[in-house]
Amino acid sequence: MIRYSLKCADDHGFESWFQSSEAFDGLVKARKVSCPVCGSAQVEKVLMAPAVQPSRAAKPVADTARPLATPSSKIEEALLTLRRQVQENSEYVGMGFVNEARRIHNGEAPERAIYGEAKVEEARRLIEDGVPVAPLPFMPQRKVN
Repeated sequence: MIRYSLKCADDHGFESWFQSSEAFDGLVKARKVSCPVCGSAQVEKVLMAPAVQPSRAAKPVADTARPLATPSSKIEEALLTLRRQVQENSEYVGMGFVNEARRIHNGEAPERAIYGEAKVEEARRLIEDGVPVAPLPFMPQRKVN
């Protein structure tokens, strides 16, 4: 695996992992690599420092890198805020989303804000049937016990 620092035509910087440099070249040529900010498929590698491992005897340097949970852009911060609002103000119904949305729409269940998971075709049928639903720009965090 190889990690590349990339940028798009609009100068948005991001990183991604590839199986090899040939795999990267093939994916870029097929326009399968796109900017996570604007969606542009005009992507190129940018100069990056090599990841050199210190010797075992070397004293470890304090890691000052940003934790992964910390938003790195205004877009990530907005998505995190949206996720929190959805989680705090609605009920997670998991894979039962389609059935529960229909029950609420038909007056068979109490009206309330819900979120969950649905296959694309199921969501399309809900919309065609007039059930007011919208996709979320993030995956729900699965509740475990």
